[in-house]
Amino acid sequence: MADRVRWEYIVKTIGGLRSPKDEDMLALLNGWGEEGWELVGMVSTPSSSAVKLVGKRPLSTTARRRRTIPGGIEEM
Repeated sequence: MADRVRWEYIVKTIGGLRSPKDEDMLALLNGWGEEGWELVGMVSTPSSSAVKLVGKRPLSTTARRRRTIPGGIEEM
């Protein structure tokens, strides 16, 4: 039986007092793409102009090992 794919996720809030600029969002998403992240969700609320972006990528063996070490999860 083949190993099932495991995922890691990233969440980033952009914007705030004003809606995020297109070029800021484009730069963030292109950076994520270079790192292997895929945008899978976006949430905005009517009361705020902030946007929460959610990405995922396959969990690498290195990242999986790092998560098994106490204190091994690094902030992104």
